[in-house]
Amino acid sequence: METGPNGLPKLVVNSEIAAGEIFLQGAHVTAWKPAGHQPVLWMSGASWFEQSRPIRGGVPICFPWFGPHRTDNSLPAHGTARICQWNVVDVQRCDDGAVEVLLETTIAAFHLSYRVLFGADLIITLTTTLPPTAEKPEQFEDAMHTYFSVSDIRHIAISGLETSRYLNKVPQVEMCEPSEATLRFIEETDRVYMDTQEIVVLQDPGFARKLTVAKTGSRSTVIWNPWIDKSRRMPDFGDDEWTGMVCIETANVGANAVTLQPGQSHSTQALISVSHISG
Repeated sequence: METGPNGLPKLVVNSEIAAGEIFLQGAHVTAWKPAGHQPVLWMSGASWFEQSRPIRGGVPICFPWFGPHRTDNSLPAHGTARICQWNVVDVQRCDDGAVEVLLETTIAAFHLSYRVLFGADLIITLTTTLPPTAEKPEQFEDAMHTYFSVSDIRHIAISGLETSRYLNKVPQVEMCEPSEATLRFIEETDRVYMDTQEIVVLQDPGFARKLTVAKTGSRSTVIWNPWIDKSRRMPDFGDDEWTGMVCIETANVGANAVTLQPGQSHSTQALISVSHISG
């Protein structure tokens, strides 16, 4: 265990096949670099790294709601999982050199466990359990709000979502029919793709690499880039940092929220891989 900015504790992983780090606040993965590749995750240079305030970048966990709370705007956006303290339960080195970290916490009626495998792939698994002693069914939303580092948002392409309906949040909220086209970026983008379990592929010719996000237990995929104006409005996001990132979020939100009966569990998993391509 090491101490990060402002005294926040973090666990640092270094092996022959990957390096990474995870903060106990929010079980927040802030770095993953597989051997032979440059860093995959994006972090803002303006992030606060302060207790009880969200870290900007990496992989925040959104739970038990996504976006603003539906009935109480005084509650934190995206829930409390990303700002509460998690406990490290286990750290294991695998035979291939990968390192697996298990963290746990309790939020409201739910018990959460988060398994992170830092290897040639990054595998993140959020398991939510409603204890058998719970008095009634409970519903939640979750998202692993992954920020990817890109060479230039204006020159990348994302495929895998061409046949999915999506909730478009800018300039106004509206449900849109499938685009039938590869996604490219020319403006602020905030979309929730619904009822999709498809693999998403990010092609980045500037970095000469391909990022692939496969998932299980997730029926929503969120794509986000704030572009110019919103970047300037966010105090923990650099004004000019928008060109270097894109979020591809493995999620269950809105109509895809999950309901658990007492004694039931649900696991949401993302498997992220990276490979070289010709630039």
